[in-house]
Amino acid sequence: MTFSSSSSVPALAAITCLVVVVLGCYWPVEARIPTTLDGPFEPVTVPFDQSLRGNAVDLPESDHRVRRRVKGFEPEQISVSLSANYDSVWISWVTGESQIGYNIKPLDPKSVASVVRYGKLRYPPTHEATGYSLVYNQLYPFEGLQNYTSGIIHHVRLTGLKPNTLYFYRCGDPSIPAMSEIYHFRTMPVSGPWSYPERIAVVGDLGLTYNTTTTISHLTSNDPNLVLLIGDVTYANLYLTNGTGSDCYSCSFPHSPIHETYQPRWDYWGRFMENLISKVPIMVIEGNHEIEEQAENKTFVAYSSRFAFPSEESGSSSTFYYSFNAGGIHFIMLGAYIDFTRSGKQYKWLEQDLANMDRSTTPWLVATWHPPWYSTYEAHYREAECMRLEMEELLYSYGVDIVFNGHVHAYERSNRVYNYNLDPCGPVYLTVGDGGNREKMAVKYADEPGNCPEPSTAPDEYIGGFCAKNFTSGPAAGKFCWDRQPDYSAFRESSFGHGILEVKNETWALWTWYRNQDSDNKVGDQIYIVRQPDKCHVRQVLKSWIVDI
Repeated sequence: MTFSSSSSVPALAAITCLVVVVLGCYWPVEARIPTTLDGPFEPVTVPFDQSLRGNAVDLPESDHRVRRRVKGFEPEQISVSLSANYDSVWISWVTGESQIGYNIKPLDPKSVASVVRYGKLRYPPTHEATGYSLVYNQLYPFEGLQNYTSGIIHHVRLTGLKPNTLYFYRCGDPSIPAMSEIYHFRTMPVSGPWSYPERIAVVGDLGLTYNTTTTISHLTSNDPNLVLLIGDVTYANLYLTNGTGSDCYSCSFPHSPIHETYQPRWDYWGRFMENLISKVPIMVIEGNHEIEEQAENKTFVAYSSRFAFPSEESGSSSTFYYSFNAGGIHFIMLGAYIDFTRSGKQYKWLEQDLANMDRSTTPWLVATWHPPWYSTYEAHYREAECMRLEMEELLYSYGVDIVFNGHVHAYERSNRVYNYNLDPCGPVYLTVGDGGNREKMAVKYADEPGNCPEPSTAPDEYIGGFCAKNFTSGPAAGKFCWDRQPDYSAFRESSFGHGILEVKNETWALWTWYRNQDSDNKVGDQIYIVRQPDKCHVRQVLKSWIVDI
């Protein structure tokens, strides 16, 4: 349901209606959904269910969902990504076969054209767009390690699109001919305080396991208009170049001369996901498993090559950070594994992007990056403290409403928090690193006896320093960890799953988290996140809002 911005009904009765039978009559029973206005909440921990598949098993290359099904240079691994605004999207796909071995010969990206034919009618298409293509290599200068070269990756930007409109498209090279089947996507609504995508799916640390298939099945059943993937995509770096994999790379392969990867896992992932992301736009930000070091100290090559990003459209010079609008929401995607210091390019870009944002047309401000600042699990505890110290004040001053993170393989929702203190104007932090990947689920909490790590074990992966120190105030003063679930942690549970964000108007949004082990429609955690712009003043002065109808 949708509430008007002036309505006080949600604050008093954000409800779902159930039905009971009493003497043959049906009476409505109100089950109230909590709101952040009710907070801060007493911390809740749901005990870990030992019967769950805490470890996950990867789909093998023989699984029909990951095998190559096209011939020659026909398109496969087709996906849609958003540009900075509703009037443009990116279509991406792969043609030709990848190679892995000791004597590889890269394909010529100029040998196949990058063409998309599209329109509002299924047939015939009324528009045509062309783009660019590339091939990337993953090379290892060590004896016995196999090298990889990708198929030809194509990216085509469609422009001049209408808001909230269904478009049909085919991609490929019509001169061969090698065109795809007809697919479709729907553009985002126009930006405005009353205009939002109905459902946004949020998932992190996905991988390609049997648990992943459950996550994607449940996510797809929720019929999202947009998918956010908060880092750690394929986990190809849990494999050696010969295809041998492990749940823990460093445990199983301690003597490898470089952190190897098995790049065909990227192709498997693209094929498995095509059914969803050829229709529903996906926006991705990098995680630590995308680093994938190779010869000449190159990193993130597969990530930067395979996905299309609205970097240029949003004023960014990097695939590691960018922004875009989805109706009345402004999304900021930040990089935690590149320079985030105040003197760096990313920070300067973030300052400019925030200053240019118009809260009268995009009232909601949502930020994402991979490692969480506010996680109470032992795994990766306070690992991104250097990034928090550099960026938190800036994001807070511009009134970020929600932050999505991954990295920790579990679910956690915070109370509104700033600088470890409960703050009614701070963001709600949502950790959703529970997509189902091969590494084991996080089940230990840093506040439990014997689980608090040493500060020296919490380095930042970019700076390499030790920014996390003992708390200087509050209940944990003088300690590195709390001795109970921290006040800023509202709800935590170790289960695989995904979340759905439904923004209702300029001040109300419904967040729902679903567990994989439940039926599709059973709720694991749910809350209305409520903005209070009258109480929480942001740095920017609102601009006038004009829309041509």
